[in-house]
Amino acid sequence: MKLNAKYKAILNYVIGPLLFVVLSFSIYNKIKEQPHLAQSWQEISRAFTQNKYLLLLMFLLMCANWILESWKWQQLISFVQKISFSKAFKSVLSGLSFSLFIPNGFGEYLGRMLYMDEGNRLRSIAVSFVNGICKLIATLLFGFIGLIVLLNKIPVLSEAQLGLPLFWMHTLIYLTGVGLILSLLLYFKISLFIKWFEKIPFIYKHRKLISSLEEFKLSMLMRVLLISILRYAVFVAQYILAFYLFHIVIPISMAIWLVTLLLLLMVIIPTIPIAELGIRGELGIKVFGLASSNTLGIVGSAGFIWLINILIPALVGSLFVLSLKIFKKNLQGNEFGGRI
Repeated sequence: MKLNAKYKAILNYVIGPLLFVVLSFSIYNKIKEQPHLAQSWQEISRAFTQNKYLLLLMFLLMCANWILESWKWQQLISFVQKISFSKAFKSVLSGLSFSLFIPNGFGEYLGRMLYMDEGNRLRSIAVSFVNGICKLIATLLFGFIGLIVLLNKIPVLSEAQLGLPLFWMHTLIYLTGVGLILSLLLYFKISLFIKWFEKIPFIYKHRKLISSLEEFKLSMLMRVLLISILRYAVFVAQYILAFYLFHIVIPISMAIWLVTLLLLLMVIIPTIPIAELGIRGELGIKVFGLASSNTLGIVGSAGFIWLINILIPALVGSLFVLSLKIFKKNLQGNEFGGRI
């Protein structure tokens, strides 16, 4: 596909603002559709006036969350293209903005790949896949431990409290353990799997798109997994602080593992980020309701976590999209040298 330089320049100045308008409009409409929205905002407003220092710490953790994700992305994508931390940060938040209305992770892939040079964009999708496995391992690992700890910590847990037979809880433990083992094998043996996949004729024809995955070394994979675990710890810390913020009284030794269970269920249940407020609220009531009767506080904490982890970063990402230039090369020439 070849484009005249004049048209490329026009697209560069039109696409960014246009995407910003679409993202902003989508965010506004989706916010209005959220369940528990009125109760969540009421609780959040009250928390803002009573716990300023705790709120500051929560926002610092929000920054730490996306700084860690950006650093991880910068490390992973370096095998395709060297990018600055600033560009990695912009691509991550822009990807979050796109994911608000493009489900199943495709929005995240799109937002991140647009910051890559032409010719490297499709190759970045394979790296995003590895990034997803890395996040999945952290969630499955601590979710697996959390399930075991909770079933031992709450021996009087009844089937009525759980909302499902204990048989299914044990089944969930086994399935989570199997998923964890398979994810670890795929993650640490990614180069071996790539060599197998390349034997498939269709994949062999497009092997350049996944060839960078063969270069991942054990030291890199361990470093990136550690960053994912640190980011997971930030998520847990945010929830624990939210419990204090919204007066949800749960012993911290139990609260930590309840959070790991919630995060595990959030992975299992397919959703898109903009719908997470309703999902988090409903799941939070079920999970944290095992140890607390403060339903309004649980809904408020879910709304606040959604606000700082999804909505605010997505709004920042939509601003980055304003300055996004899809075509970066050869604007003075007549030919389109690279391919998207």
